[in-house]
Amino acid sequence: MNFLLSIGSERNWYKYFEFNEQTDNRTDIRNILLVVFTLIAAVTFQAGVNPPGGVWQDGNGNQYHIPGTAIYASQTKYYYVFLIANTLAFSYAIFVILSLTHKFPFHFELWIATMSMATTYVSAIFAVTPREAVKFRFILITAFVPFIVRFGIHCFRVCYKKIVE
Repeated sequence: MNFLLSIGSERNWYKYFEFNEQTDNRTDIRNILLVVFTLIAAVTFQAGVNPPGGVWQDGNGNQYHIPGTAIYASQTKYYYVFLIANTLAFSYAIFVILSLTHKFPFHFELWIATMSMATTYVSAIFAVTPREAVKFRFILITAFVPFIVRFGIHCFRVCYKKIVE
């Protein structure tokens, strides 16, 4: 009840939960981010392995679908958007997890396990997606977007620092 009273009309709930560098512990924030991004990685991994609508179970004499492929892939445009967005979310979650655990004990082992999970994700996507539904090069490019964006930001900062100095 005290919590509800502390969020009166003068302060909104968003402002109440906002990060405050003076009062919030960096270790706690990192732990919270690790939990959130691990949840995102788990959900997106599961969605990639078992796409919405499931997979075709048998041929049933139907020439239009192959057993083991995504039912959702029959709606090519929507499935393509799903795969791009899901892969982007999965890649960013993996990137943030690896960034937040940099120089932790067993970081190399975490890197190997994470890359193995990413490989499993990619192989599952390839297995359940009919070849004609998606151009896989775009999915692979999407998987590298977080790394490309961070590298671009790093290069921009280095160049900007040299120009300013």
